[in-house]
Amino acid sequence: MSTSPQRPDEDPLLRSARREALLVLGVWLAALTYTIGYCYWFGYGREGQMPTLWLGVPGWVLWGIVLPWTLCTVVSWWFGLWFMADDDLGGEPVEETGLGEAAHE
Repeated sequence: MSTSPQRPDEDPLLRSARREALLVLGVWLAALTYTIGYCYWFGYGREGQMPTLWLGVPGWVLWGIVLPWTLCTVVSWWFGLWFMADDDLGGEPVEETGLGEAAHE
């Protein structure tokens, strides 16, 4: 009996794709939660109060939108360049034309 949680008939490409998809989903969910939470907490319900400005941008926009989008861009570059696997998909399937060797001459 195998102690590995992987199914023996599972393709390594599927396993790799599932791992990559879960990482992307986790980063997306973390960015979504942070952005909505931060912008709601610091951007709404401040009637009559002047927001803190950073280079002309309200602080809640800078820290709640620009920062996570910038971090997601950096993570996307890292993911695409170093984490994502470039797996061999196997050889090209041979096409059968039904014409025999005369078609190749």
